[in-house]
Amino acid sequence: MAASAYPKTLTLRDGSAVTVRPLRSGDRDALGDFLRRIPAEDRKFLKDDVTRPEVVEAWCREINPARVLPLIAEGEGKVVADASLHRRTAGWLRHVGEVRLVVDPEFRRRGLGSRLLEEIILLAQAEGLDKLVAELTPEEMAARKAFERHGFRQVAVIPDLVRDQTGTARDLLVLVLDLGTALLPDWYY
Repeated sequence: MAASAYPKTLTLRDGSAVTVRPLRSGDRDALGDFLRRIPAEDRKFLKDDVTRPEVVEAWCREINPARVLPLIAEGEGKVVADASLHRRTAGWLRHVGEVRLVVDPEFRRRGLGSRLLEEIILLAQAEGLDKLVAELTPEEMAARKAFERHGFRQVAVIPDLVRDQTGTARDLLVLVLDLGTALLPDWYY
């Protein structure tokens, strides 16, 4: 499975549909609107300050699928989720990808986050990666449970390693998925 497999329509648990496709340079405004809809309480856990327009502009301008494969989900005429597979092309972590995922509050609890995580897992497998890493804070319990349902296991807790957008020190949880044992629904294969 590669980026050429998109766009793809996903049906969510409530019967609504979203279209998943790779991020394009022209998505800057729609992506920015989506990220501004994410509550400040949730945004503080994102690795980048997405309230800064130059951050979103750089994401859309510097698309390089060899390093980051960003997917967006569109529903009801707007971007409703962002999922990305980050990887290195050389070095001792070239076999490891990192997954990042954020879902619009209006689309949570419909299965969208899980479906996008499954898309990222499939992309990582297609790219020949061996492992996927997710980095979270202990406060992100819903996300942690979703990752664990897909086979991710906590391998480390690093006290006070990261600072959220408010400057508060937080523990970092490192979860890892062995892509050879990924737990996806049978119909995905």
